[in-house]
Amino acid sequence: MSLGARWVLLSLVLGAAVGARLAWAWQADELEKQAAGYERQLAQQDQAHGREREAAASAALDQLQIQQTARRDLEDRLQLQDKTHWKEMNDVQQAQARLRDRLATADLRLSVLVDAGSIAAQGCDGRGRAPAGTAGVVDGTLRAQLDPAHARSIIAITDEGDRGLIALKACQAYVREVTK
Repeated sequence: MSLGARWVLLSLVLGAAVGARLAWAWQADELEKQAAGYERQLAQQDQAHGREREAAASAALDQLQIQQTARRDLEDRLQLQDKTHWKEMNDVQQAQARLRDRLATADLRLSVLVDAGSIAAQGCDGRGRAPAGTAGVVDGTLRAQLDPAHARSIIAITDEGDRGLIALKACQAYVREVTK
């Protein structure tokens, strides 16, 4: 091969190598630019996702705070209701104890109204008449005093009934508070 052809071939090979190198550098630069763009997009997505997570966490904390406040309010109302219930129960127990004490000391006697027609039919002489002027008693009505043991039994029954009514009232109030 002649020297001129070698120079042409050498310049073609050298031109191709320089062109390939320039193309390689240009591609690498473009890839870097694309990678930087992708990184920017990923960073923006990451920031957006982080803000969404923070907003969700904040909403969850707010909801938790609302529920805790509602729970504390309910507990306070139930505690107040419980105090009221026990006060009512204690008052009834004290009243029943005073009534039992008065019955035991003969300070108080229980009596019942008696039907005059049934007494007359049995041939009673009417010694059970209440004296005139007794508070709350109609003049001339017949009353019979109860045996103290029976009176205590009646008081015990009414005591249990009062306690049951107070407990029922407390349960109903509890259900109303809880289901609000």
